[in-house]
Amino acid sequence: QVQLVGSGGGLVQAGGSLRLSCAASGSIFSINTMGWYRQTPGKQRDLVATMTSGGRTEYADSVKGRFTISRDNAKNTVYLQMNSLKPEDTAVYYCHIYQGGWRYWGQGTQVTVSS
Repeated sequence: QVQLVGSGGGLVQAGGSLRLSCAASGSIFSINTMGWYRQTPGKQRDLVATMTSGGRTEYADSVKGRFTISRDNAKNTVYLQMNSLKPEDTAVYYCHIYQGGWRYWGQGTQVTVSS
């Protein structure tokens, strides 16, 4: 069993910054991918950024140059530094981990960017 506990998020003005973090616990494989997706009402959950345990990253085009994903493998924790936030970044952000063919999700955290 795997648990993901996220923190961070909240309300920020456009142009501001926020940092999300997510810690995984339980049966964590040494090889995995951790990261973030986001979702707005009525829409599908979309990739924001992911990072493999080996350090390979993937970003959505809409966040490249503004968001930075990082992780601490020893702590099984992933971080998302979000800078130059825009109103269109408003969404519920979900942490996830993918390992051994299984994907697990955190509880989601709201990020709201006011104009």
